[in-house]
Amino acid sequence: MATMTRWPASIRGWICVPTISKTKPIITWLQTLIHILGWLPLAWILYLYFAGKLSVNPIQDIEQQLGHIAVYFLIASLACTPLYTLSGWREPLKYRRTLGLYCFMYAGVHVLTFTGLDYGFNLQLIGGIVLKKPYAIVGLATFILLLPLAVTSSCWWMKKLGHKWTKLHRLVYLAGVLDILHYAWAKKGDIFRLSGDILQPLFWGLLLLLLLALRLPPVRRWASGLRHKSAQVT
Repeated sequence: MATMTRWPASIRGWICVPTISKTKPIITWLQTLIHILGWLPLAWILYLYFAGKLSVNPIQDIEQQLGHIAVYFLIASLACTPLYTLSGWREPLKYRRTLGLYCFMYAGVHVLTFTGLDYGFNLQLIGGIVLKKPYAIVGLATFILLLPLAVTSSCWWMKKLGHKWTKLHRLVYLAGVLDILHYAWAKKGDIFRLSGDILQPLFWGLLLLLLLALRLPPVRRWASGLRHKSAQVT
């Protein structure tokens, strides 16, 4: 069974450390739910494609849906620690890495759809689009940030990099901000001027800011204090 190791508070990332156990691993309902939700969107997109239920531009539909799902999993992975801070529920902490890897999986398929299905891996054409479109530049930067996080998400890399692993995985916060910006610009909205189609990116952006704020030490201590006081009252 996977258990959390007592690393410094700043290392609370996408990782759990497996321990050697003679007993059969316990598969929890939350673990099962996460894996179902991890593969269900991909299965649904494939169904829509083969059933001919996408729009007249199916590649764009697939590309956008994959990008949205990547955002959802990134937010979910960042929500685990604040959820524990507010509620004391430890179980989600074990699956931050899993949620982060699902985020990377959908981000990777999103990029492959853009470069392969949309532009036929034509590097010259892709380069021209990336340089001309701000949303493409930000999206590429987000994926580049997520790549080393996914590669080094294992326990082996955590031990090998030591404290450098902590610093590296803090890039997930920057990746989250850039991902929301990419989301807004891809929908042809301006999240700074609050113009265009930005309702959904704005919602996820505000949620991201809340989750990041709850990670600040003073805010985390305040929220934990409220939780403990509430527990004492009840």
